Amino acid sequence: MRILVLGGTAWVGGAIAAAALKRGHEVTCLARGSAVPVGASSMQADRSTDRAYDSVTAASVPRWDAVIDVSSQPGQVRSAAKALAEHAAQYVYLSSCSAYASLASQGIDEHAPLHEPLANDEMTSPSEYGAAKAACEQAARREFGSDRTTVIRPGLIGGPGDHTGRTSYWPMRFARPSGPAREVLVPESGAAVSVIDVRDLAAWVVLLIERRRTGAFNAVGHSQPLADHLAVARKLSAQTDEVVTAPTEWLVARRVAQWVGPRSLPLWVHDPEIAGIGALSNAKALAAGLKLRSLAETLFDTLQRDTATVLNAGLTDAEERELLAELLQAQAGSTAPQAD
Repeated sequence: MRILVLGGTAWVGGAIAAAALKRGHEVTCLARGSAVPVGASSMQADRSTDRAYDSVTAASVPRWDAVIDVSSQPGQVRSAAKALAEHAAQYVYLSSCSAYASLASQGIDEHAPLHEPLANDEMTSPSEYGAAKAACEQAARREFGSDRTTVIRPGLIGGPGDHTGRTSYWPMRFARPSGPAREVLVPESGAAVSVIDVRDLAAWVVLLIERRRTGAFNAVGHSQPLADHLAVARKLSAQTDEVVTAPTEWLVARRVAQWVGPRSLPLWVHDPEIAGIGALSNAKALAAGLKLRSLAETLFDTLQRDTATVLNAGLTDAEERELLAELLQAQAGSTAPQAD
């Protein structure tokens, strides 16, 4: 099959391109950069320009079996879908579970309401991400029709190369505790967590193309309590670290962020408005051939590759030591530390 990847130079797009090549398909990556997987053809273009798709829609270019798009900018997807509608059989759009209007419930499936699509071509703030993804889905369907459009809504993507730090932080933290007695600070509670390995996601996207499957699919791993996820990460470290648990109110009072980002405890979710982000239904995806490796394998492979630094998320060593010292001192003088 002839597959056009709009991108292919970053983490997810590159993984999908590599998976398609592994299956013996002909892959072309259209991107501003040229660092595409070995074996893929590279065509350079800036998707913000009017003629970005001329090189892949010329009369001399054979029809594409599928186009894969991972953009979060509605204007880019609108222009791509319009330009390629007569030149490709299938449009596969990598959306996000953030496209759902609410993530408060457990077991959200593909029929749940989406955000009102963003009217603008570009997001102006991260708060518009869900609406932007909904607009991108709408654009793909408008040009290709529901019978030729596949929408993938991933939840938390993890595995080797996770640049967000969400799935690399905990195995790396347990492997390299910052506390003087090798203590590790963990949240006392949190919403459920699910992780889909980027390699499993990529292989499944290629399978959907091969089988001409269309429609919308949640692409998420199996849901489990946060404590169970942390137990897997801890076991991989082969250390006997002491886990020091901190109450939610105590962490919030000290401005420790949830989910991701600087000064955070990655994957920890305490906000009820997004409490279902780790518990979406993956029944439809599993029925469509999604195969999931174990969480232990994903975290182990992540630990082997990403041991140099904790990337983009979590507590620095200094931040964790400071919080540990305060919490342990409070625990020594009281059975239950109080929030400020």
